[in-house]
Amino acid sequence: MPQFFSRLRVGFVSFPAVKSAYELAMSRLEKTTPAIALTEDQKARLTKIDREIDAMIAEKKIFLDNQLAKGALHEQNEIRRQLAFELARLEEKREREKNKIRTESSEAV
Repeated sequence: MPQFFSRLRVGFVSFPAVKSAYELAMSRLEKTTPAIALTEDQKARLTKIDREIDAMIAEKKIFLDNQLAKGALHEQNEIRRQLAFELARLEEKREREKNKIRTESSEAV
């Protein structure tokens, strides 16, 4: 704890440590939505989901990039739209699957 010299009294006065804005925000967040403790199995399953979805995203990007290189100019815009749609769909799938695992832990508690 920091100590400051008091002008009114001889000696030192102790003040509690000042929290940063980040620490204050995290404590408020913890009150509204408590942190969920995950088991090692759940952490491994979350990591597995990330790896699988990342692999699917890479596969789609490679395939559609090849199509983009081969495609005519008027087809390229449609391929770009398709790529954006596929990436968004895969990200939604990732979050849906990860939320299932996270809710398993909150129901078990």
